[in-house]
Amino acid sequence: MTTMNFESPKWGRGALDVQVIDDEAARARRRRQIIIALVAAVVVLLVVLFLAMGRKQAAPAAAGPAAAQGATPTVTVIVPGRQQVARIITATGNLAAKRDVPVGVSGEGGRVIRVLVDRGQWVGAGQVLAVIERSVQSEQAAQQAAQIEVARADARLAQSNLDRAQALVARGFISKAELEDKRATRDAANARVRVAEAQLGETRARIGLLNVRAPTAGLILDRSVEVGQVVGAGSGALFRMAEGGQMELRAKLAQEDLQRLSVGQPASVTPVGSTIAYKGAIWQISPIIDPASRQGEARILIPYNPNLRPGGFGSVQITAGATDAPLLPESAVQNDDTGSYVYLVGPDNKIVRRNIKIATVNDHGVVVGDGLSGNERVVLAAGAFVNPGDKVIPRRAAAR
Repeated sequence: MTTMNFESPKWGRGALDVQVIDDEAARARRRRQIIIALVAAVVVLLVVLFLAMGRKQAAPAAAGPAAAQGATPTVTVIVPGRQQVARIITATGNLAAKRDVPVGVSGEGGRVIRVLVDRGQWVGAGQVLAVIERSVQSEQAAQQAAQIEVARADARLAQSNLDRAQALVARGFISKAELEDKRATRDAANARVRVAEAQLGETRARIGLLNVRAPTAGLILDRSVEVGQVVGAGSGALFRMAEGGQMELRAKLAQEDLQRLSVGQPASVTPVGSTIAYKGAIWQISPIIDPASRQGEARILIPYNPNLRPGGFGSVQITAGATDAPLLPESAVQNDDTGSYVYLVGPDNKIVRRNIKIATVNDHGVVVGDGLSGNERVVLAAGAFVNPGDKVIPRRAAAR
């Protein structure tokens, strides 16, 4: 009997070996994955523990100063003392000519035939500004001049007749009555000469008034006349001029400020739109106060400058002597609806509000007119972050 060898490809030895090897590799991979996961978990746990311990150690260190100080804030204070500061009074007002001189027709008027000046020109006293037509008056003057010659001729004839009569009266040819008559005729003729001369002088004076002249030296500010215009006594001002070219600022000031001023005090005027200040001085102070506004007027004289135009607006700073007062930086002064105030640190290191009155503000700070003696501890810059009654830790500002 023939023996047949048969091997199944699925259940052969080689197949079993391969299956065993594959199972062992899979188990090895799983073990490695488990080990790696455990190691990663341990590392993460160690990192978390390390960070938690670091925060616990940092928290007490950070909380130490706050715990030591609690919620008490530290504020910087100054003790201003008192010092000599210039008392500066500020105000605003209108610019104008010190003496605004209107120039009109002083005679009978007529048609303007020439205008010789314009706005912005300087003129001298008596200078002709405009000329009015005078042909009729010139003819009258010529007629009166001829009448003077006629009167003088009559006067010469009367004098000659009187001289002959005086020669004949001594020889008895003419009576004394006739001599007196000729003397009276001579005197009347001389009087008629004087009348004619006076009439001519009057006409010439009226002709002279047909020239519109400057009553004083100064600067022409305005012109309201043109050639061909008919003018007369009721025409109003034909020109306006500033006497001597002098300008002024008419400052409106409160009653209490006026009491500190006197004539001659220096002032500095700055027109609106300009950064240049022009030096001047008070030349007049109003003797009355407006009952409606409770203000008066101080007039500051300023030398002529093209930038100072009448009708403009400007501000003025007047130096009104010096005062002994506390001087604070602007950061220390607070304001609300009730006025200006500062915060002080009292003896118990608590915040106290103190109302003050500001005298003036200058480039160095705020001059306190009332409310401080200068020996108080004034909160320098933390006033907006504290309230009255708060407990604070004061720290003196460093000297500058």
